[in-house]
Parts: sequence; structure tokens; C-alpha cells
Amino acid sequence: MSTPGHHTPLIDRLPKVRGKLREGAQLSKVTWFQVGGPADVMFRPADEMDLADFIKNRPAEIPITVIGVGSNLLVRDGGIRGVVIRLGRPFTDAIIGDGEIHAGAGALDLNVAQMARDAGIAGLEFLSGIPGTIGGALRMNAGAYGAEIKDVLVSANAIDGNGDLHTVTAKAMDMTYRHCGLPEDWIFTSAILRGKPGDPAEITKRMDEIHEARAGSQPIKSRTGGSTFANPLPDRAWEVIDAAGCRGLTIGGAQMSPQHCNFMINLGSATALDLEELGETVRERVKKHCGVDLRWEIRRIGDRLGHSIIGKDA
Repeated sequence: MSTPGHHTPLIDRLPKVRGKLREGAQLSKVTWFQVGGPADVMFRPADEMDLADFIKNRPAEIPITVIGVGSNLLVRDGGIRGVVIRLGRPFTDAIIGDGEIHAGAGALDLNVAQMARDAGIAGLEFLSGIPGTIGGALRMNAGAYGAEIKDVLVSANAIDGNGDLHTVTAKAMDMTYRHCGLPEDWIFTSAILRGKPGDPAEITKRMDEIHEARAGSQPIKSRTGGSTFANPLPDRAWEVIDAAGCRGLTIGGAQMSPQHCNFMINLGSATALDLEELGETVRERVKKHCGVDLRWEIRRIGDRLGHSIIGKDA
């Protein structure tokens, strides 16, 4: 595809890579909601240097979007312009050493928690309750069951918007609740996480408790994106949503889960617009009911199609 003002296909204007470039990649196939339009071009880098070289040599006017496994991502129906970068298998390795785990940004949180358990490293059990990757956890300081990624983070490697590699300490990343202070165009490639010595049997017990808690309270078998809104501390998002009468609220094929009303689910026929308008309707009703401004935790990206009632992003 070409961008406005250019007749040369976008893929032909991109630098040579060792990874894979693909035109028109269907993003609905790689997001948990299973909605959304295509990417102009998807790039799966071969390794960290392939990614750095691509960032350094790409035409500056071409937008870049990074996605992980699409667990907390809503891709709009018009798709995403420019290049979508997806860190695949070359970024999924994790290595244990001296009570630390060196994990690629594409490693699943659950897999890292399991590796820590098998090595007798405690403190990372909470990762088993977070659907997504280490890279996504770093970008939003993901947390669950009383812990956040910043609590176990030593340092992270990231590539900046010029293609330069940085190693950044946890303190320098300025992490707060569901927030990372590094620039949005920095791409995480790996991290070092540190736990403490523990009994694998006790760690397993804790992870089993987390799994049971998730299965009992969250629609984990549905097409969902995890928590829709960040908790408006000191309140919890589900409480204000419930109080505003939005449990089970449905727009098109999208519904606020009756099981956990801070989870949106695709009932099977939802569009991205259905899901986004449902979320915005919930925000409006909660604001009117109790004055709380809910902040989206799900990342919404791409272009909208057709008429929308949505007035603003939040």
C-alpha cells in the first residue's frame, strides 16, 4: 500500500531487513478481541539488531506501531497506517541466572512465571495472572494480585526512535500505576527481573490460587482484552461500573461481562467500533453517576470506519 503523496508502494520504500515484511496483515487474527482492520505492512524483526537497523534507516515520515500478543489491544476497523512491528519468536527467550531472569520482550508473562517457579525464584507469581508479554508489561507497568512489574524489574533494554539501543534501570523508567515514563516511541526488547529464593511447591500453590481466582472472577474463555479501565484509585473500576448500572451492558456485538464488568467481551459479531463505543458509553454513565473519570487501560489504535458517537479519546 502507498501513503498519501507517494505512488511507490510502502513496502518498497522500507529498508532491507533480515526478518519478514508483509503487506496487508490481518490484525484481527493476532488480537484477543479478534476485531480490527489490516496493517499496511507488518514487520517481524529477526533480532534486536535487525529492529534497530530498521528503525534507524526507515523513512522518517512513516509511522511505526508496536504490538505484542494483542491481549490488551483494540485495533480499530480501518486498520493501521504505516508499519506495525510485532516481536515474535526471536524475542521470546528467557534465561535464568543468579536469582534473575533475562527475558525477551516477546516472552509471555505466564511462561516467565513458570520458569521462575521451576528455578525456585519467588515473587514473580503475579505474572501468571497477566495475559500478555514482558514488553507490554514494561510499557504499562502491568500488575495483578498485589504486585507490579516495577517491583521485580532490575533493568530493561530498549531501542529509541533513532534506532539507538539503551539499557535503562527500573528507577530511571519512572514507573507509576499503569504508567512508564520512557518515551512512547521507545521499543522494549528485553528485561532483567529479580525475585527471591523460594520453595517451588509454595510458588506453585500461589500460582494455582491466582489461576483459580482468575477463572472464578474473569471471562478468561471469552474474546476479551483484560481490564478495560484502570482502577480510579482509591476506587476499583468494576465497582463504579457496576454502580452505574453497566454490568452486562451491550452495544452491537460487544458486552460488558456479566461475570466481571470491567471486562469487555466480543460476543462473536462485534466490530471494533462496537467495543469502543461500549467503553465510551460506560465512561459517560460512570461520570454522570459518580463523577469518576475512567481511564482506558486497553490500548486503542488505528483508524475508525464509518459514523462514530465517540467524541474524544481518554
